[in-house]
Amino acid sequence: MKAMCIDEQKNFAWQEVPDTVCHGEFDVRLKVEACAINRADLMQRAGIYSPPEGWPLWPGLECAGVVLECPRNGRFKTGDRVCALLGGGGYAEQVVVPEGMCMLLPKGFEPWEAAGIPEVYATAYLNLKIVGEIKKDETFFINGGEGGLGVATIQLAKYVFGAKVVAQVGSDANGEFCKSIGADVVSNRFKDDLVKTLTENPPNVAIDPVGGPLMGKCIATMPYRGRWISLASMAGPETTLDVNLLWRKNLRVIGSTLRSRTSEEKSQILAGLVEDVWPAFESRKFAPFVHKVLPISEVSEAHAILERGENRGKVVLTIS
Repeated sequence: MKAMCIDEQKNFAWQEVPDTVCHGEFDVRLKVEACAINRADLMQRAGIYSPPEGWPLWPGLECAGVVLECPRNGRFKTGDRVCALLGGGGYAEQVVVPEGMCMLLPKGFEPWEAAGIPEVYATAYLNLKIVGEIKKDETFFINGGEGGLGVATIQLAKYVFGAKVVAQVGSDANGEFCKSIGADVVSNRFKDDLVKTLTENPPNVAIDPVGGPLMGKCIATMPYRGRWISLASMAGPETTLDVNLLWRKNLRVIGSTLRSRTSEEKSQILAGLVEDVWPAFESRKFAPFVHKVLPISEVSEAHAILERGENRGKVVLTIS
């Protein structure tokens, strides 16, 4: 089979690799029809984010495709169309994944649309419900509302958990886009004062993949028992925080990742995602927002779209 590998110069190479093989009793082998791009893929290409042990070395954290091989008495049958959460290896013709990390496509969804569900919606669901313990009528803040994770968190916070949503965005146009998918308040990072926005709309729960110097001031705006969840540090790893606020307000600052969790943990998260979110997908209450679909041969351009910050929602690659 072929996979999109990364050479020593950090260039992509579509090349022959050993065929995938089901090793575990509950493994599923898929023919990949589409996979989606995530920022973790860009970090892996840069050499700063290695895949977990046991997963392929080429990128790809989520995909959609057709079941080629599965457990005899398992949840799926040969020919089923599923989407899957991966520890890596989605940029390939085939992938092997534990059964619990696969989900039947929502009814009416095409593979290119469903490929962008597993990673971002599982991350959104994990951090809103399980880590953030968000409650109806609380205020939620997402730093970076226009990206794939931003879209997913806005939709879930608004339409599944009933929260008020505040989003920081990179332009006025992106602000209007985020309002169209459920954000109540937006802040343009290049024009507006985010600390002022959050002071006026104190967030009970925040999901922050940006970090950087402003993070400490933003945390200070949170009300009693606020939960600030840090996923990454795109704006830098350092900030200044008045730690007295942590005990005065009973605040929680939480580091969270999905990729490093066990397959068993991920399976439980996905089971909850299907139960709570699939009905909304299938009724088209909301849907993943796909910015662009490209063939796997244009993977470099797909990465460049994320690097330039042009995307609203997901960038997806198709594999024929």
